[in-house]
Amino acid sequence: MSRLDSFIRRMTAQRDVLNHIGEKVRELHGPVLELGLGNGRTFDHLRAQFPERKIIAFDRAVGSHKTSTPEPENLIVGEIRETAQQFAGINAALVHVDIGTGYAEKDAITLTWLPQLAAALLAPNGIVASGLELSHPQLESLPLPHTVKKGRYFLYRRVE
Repeated sequence: MSRLDSFIRRMTAQRDVLNHIGEKVRELHGPVLELGLGNGRTFDHLRAQFPERKIIAFDRAVGSHKTSTPEPENLIVGEIRETAQQFAGINAALVHVDIGTGYAEKDAITLTWLPQLAAALLAPNGIVASGLELSHPQLESLPLPHTVKKGRYFLYRRVE
């Protein structure tokens, strides 16, 4: 599969997963967190999905299109591992994670801290949607929409 086809499938899976969990997230209280703002396309989709919800985005640097950039008070710039940790206990309804690199060695390092961080950010029953597979005792796997191939994207719910 070409890298373009892989990207399209990943973006389609991301959209399908976010649409799939929309109603569940709307039933929960708390902000939505976007770990990995990138160019802002997913942030823009989250903003359309949850127009009344506070959405806080995190990234190393601002690279988003100006129309898809959060307000300064909802944009946290710096190393996500460090900056997002300051929000532990925020009781997020949704944490969306798109910080995988596609390089197994680099992603393995991210996975040494990301599962714990995601669990710490979520409210009880809060949902995490991630491009990386997370393993943590407080994260219970949820079924994907039928349009998303297993292993392409991952969904979890925080349990006590």
